[in-house]
Amino acid sequence: MKELTPTQIVEELNKYIIGQNEAKRAVAIALRNRWRRQQVTGVLREEIMPNNIILIGPTGVGKTEIARRLAKLAQAPFVKVEASKFTEVGYVGRDVESMVRDLTDYAVNMVKSEKTEEVHSKAMEMADERILDILIPPVRKAQPVSENTETEEVNEAFQNEKTRDWMRAKLKAGELNDRMIEFDASTQPTVGMQVLGPFGMDDMGINIQEIMGSIMPKKKKKRKTAIAEARVIMAQEEAQKLIDMDSVQREAIERVQNSGIIFIDEIDKVAGGGKAQGPDVSREGVQRDLLPIVEGSNVNTKYGVVRTDHILFIASGAFHVSKPSDLIPELQGRFPIRVELNSLSEDDFVKILTMPENALLKQYSALLETEGVKLDFKESAIREIARIATEVNEQVENIGARRLHTILTTLLDEILFDVPDKIPSEVVKIDAPFVKKKLDKIVKNRDLSKFIL
Repeated sequence: MKELTPTQIVEELNKYIIGQNEAKRAVAIALRNRWRRQQVTGVLREEIMPNNIILIGPTGVGKTEIARRLAKLAQAPFVKVEASKFTEVGYVGRDVESMVRDLTDYAVNMVKSEKTEEVHSKAMEMADERILDILIPPVRKAQPVSENTETEEVNEAFQNEKTRDWMRAKLKAGELNDRMIEFDASTQPTVGMQVLGPFGMDDMGINIQEIMGSIMPKKKKKRKTAIAEARVIMAQEEAQKLIDMDSVQREAIERVQNSGIIFIDEIDKVAGGGKAQGPDVSREGVQRDLLPIVEGSNVNTKYGVVRTDHILFIASGAFHVSKPSDLIPELQGRFPIRVELNSLSEDDFVKILTMPENALLKQYSALLETEGVKLDFKESAIREIARIATEVNEQVENIGARRLHTILTTLLDEILFDVPDKIPSEVVKIDAPFVKKKLDKIVKNRDLSKFIL
């Protein structure tokens, strides 16, 4: 996080998201401020609160993508939740604290995979030794009866070690990969348990599997696989022994508290429209439940207590029906930064199709290259696709960049279907006349475009 300045963060986000510079600037500053807070010493460090952000804009303009890419850049624990799911059952659907538990689970898995990577080479060596013990069991020392027997044992041990070294070299070179081997693999005892009532296991904050696993001994199960697969299984088992899970959990909680990001989508769905009855009462209830989490509280998780004071919350919503000011005042105050994202123009669509590292045209080209077919999109075709996307978004429903998925799927439908059987290995050129021929009829028939595009 230290290396990334706000300018560099925006540059990285530009690789995947077109436009929306204000939103990128806001999240870049928020991310840098987290690093700045950690450099502050003394009591003031605890007093500096994150500036939570509300991203306002129609669907498909990059709200979720900005938050997801930001978390990836910072290598921070990240979880996305829909605010509307908390209203699904009765007064409050699911316990809002579950988002913090999900974030902690994610952080533990993240730290665990990092630690596993660190001990990978050591675990592989230990796995190799286990395989060698099965293939060439080591010589066991017996009580020496005379000098001759002692000398024989030394020679036998030396020969055994020599053979093991030879086999070890073959094992590392992959020459024994296809050879079958039988070994003992540890299995976790399975516990079946049905939970009745509105609470799931995540809401209870406990892990029955772990509790029962620590009480019941791990069973050994005979497995017969190729040596290549056995190495992987054994290395995973050895890595588990090398990792200190207590320190993993401590580090995960530390990361959640200082660099965790929770993205609350569809927050406009729980914003009341000023009515005092109907579903708005439930929506206000959800807001009041969200409030202590955003304000800062202690949440019990199966790994320990997590403080939410310094977790960065990014909320988003289209706010077609309601406005940010329809949120309860306390919650509004907890999201001081508001950024409006712009609807996408025709030029934006052209850039989205071609510029990002994961651009749609690059994706479809890569898919068809696996069949030996090269897609050649002419500039006129890209411009025509962008024009149609803009037109359909204006006429039917504005779903932003997601419209490009539906248009390209319809446009390339025949090519994607016929490639394996009918189209020989060649270059398929797609120009403006091809796009018009395929899509014009659908775009002009408004009823048809509602169903297809």
